Amino acid sequence: MSAVVSAADVGRSRVRLFIVTMLFLVTTVNYADRATLSIAGPALSRELHLDPVAMGWIFSAFGWSYVVAQVPGGWLLDRYGSRLVYAFSIIIWSLFTLMQGWVGFLSAGPAVVVLFALRLLVGVAEAPSFPANARIVAAWFPGNERGTASAFFNSGQYFATVIFAPLMGWIAHAYGWRFVFFVMGALGIVMGLVWIKTIYGPKEHPSINEAEFDYIRNGGALVDLDVPRNDPKQERAAQSGSGWDHIRQLLSNRMMLGVYLGQYCINTLTYFFLTWFPVYLVKERGLSILQAGFVATLPALCGFIGGVLGGIISDAILRGTGSLTMARKIPIVGGMLLSMSIIACNYVDGQALVVGFMALAFFGKGIGALGWAVVSDTSPKEAGGVSGGLFNTFGNLSSITTPIVIGYILAATGSFNGALVFVGLNALVAAFAYLVIVGKIERVVLKGSS
Repeated sequence: MSAVVSAADVGRSRVRLFIVTMLFLVTTVNYADRATLSIAGPALSRELHLDPVAMGWIFSAFGWSYVVAQVPGGWLLDRYGSRLVYAFSIIIWSLFTLMQGWVGFLSAGPAVVVLFALRLLVGVAEAPSFPANARIVAAWFPGNERGTASAFFNSGQYFATVIFAPLMGWIAHAYGWRFVFFVMGALGIVMGLVWIKTIYGPKEHPSINEAEFDYIRNGGALVDLDVPRNDPKQERAAQSGSGWDHIRQLLSNRMMLGVYLGQYCINTLTYFFLTWFPVYLVKERGLSILQAGFVATLPALCGFIGGVLGGIISDAILRGTGSLTMARKIPIVGGMLLSMSIIACNYVDGQALVVGFMALAFFGKGIGALGWAVVSDTSPKEAGGVSGGLFNTFGNLSSITTPIVIGYILAATGSFNGALVFVGLNALVAAFAYLVIVGKIERVVLKGSS
């Protein structure tokens, strides 16, 4: 994260670097918990006698509730602030993750029902996480560092696979799939406790100095987003909450609709990787669960590198041109076009080539995954949580459709070839959305706002 700090960052505290590091770590655990089922999936499906369609529906359970809870989660953030809502979110989703290990002690029928229900509950609990990330970045980072900060925390989704896919694969191999859920749930609970002890807004953080506060405020950071209610100097920016009229205005904004469509398509690549990719390696390419856990790390590592690089490139373009639109669109469109290389996996046989094309595709996806930077750039100050919630609602509809569609493709064709074409075409549509629909990227001003 040294790229976030300008050369002139002398005499300022650097608390914002600690904040974005915590966002990165929490996002890493967040995505590792989402991926637990994909690592445990092959053994779990054999034990419970589940076919690909049934597994597709179970993979999608998280997405149904996660999508439905986005706007309510955003409203909670606007109403009560990011720090406390996020802390409760981390601890609760981790408890539900831990409980998924217990379904192994049930018979097949009840186990499927309970597992589906627990995945639904994980989705509800995780709903505020990414809108909170965007709010915290908007509060802590000036505009010329926001792309890198957003890309850094978002790259936690790839780092989760780099670190935890081999670990979870080894746990499943050595101790059984149940312990994947036990270990990851316990780790998340610890992370939630660390969060509540260390995270504060810019105005009340005990370690920030005046030089850093002035720097981020003068650079456009929304430092008043989460001011405590008992602060006599400043009312919290969103104290009145966000009404349905805010939602209506956001949904009628062409720029935001293009961003929503783009994020839906970008997340299709994410959810292929989180759900079906280990199964693809085991069933289509003949790897063991343990091998799949290690092989998955290379594409994930490339996605992580691409994610950080995309943010650096974006902020460099912004500093060089002064154009927020060019700074965000160039990496997103270029990255999505590169991601279409996933289709090439259908035309090669060697495992090294397959992993290489997957790595290239996820490197491109990482470069283009700047949606949360765009949310921080565009969200109206008085409705940042709801704006992030809407963005994540549309984006994570793919968490429902991707596993189900791929499950039906597999059932109909017996092959992943059609699934990879489906994923690659979504990358093309994402590039189209940003090129043609989005237009100029700028902060939304709601009617009736002061």
